[in-house]
Amino acid sequence: MANIKSAKKRIIQNSKRADINKLRKSRIRSGIKRVHLLSSEKKKDEVGKQFLVVESELAKAVSKGVFKKNTASRIVSRLSKKVKTAN
Repeated sequence: MANIKSAKKRIIQNSKRADINKLRKSRIRSGIKRVHLLSSEKKKDEVGKQFLVVESELAKAVSKGVFKKNTASRIVSRLSKKVKTAN
């Protein structure tokens, strides 16, 4: 454990941040799975709504530094292809 006050504070902040980032990634992964599931079931209305939710979550994650911009862009691109085939 650190002895310096600022180092102790940084450890606490990092652990909180890690938990929040873990929740964000989990929410995004679940959303992606839901989009794949709904697209295979050909439920185009629900697929579109879920796609928008996942896309906004990815944008938030990019702004917070959880994902890189190109990674999120690639995921959105692949999901939009799935959404188009579901129609």
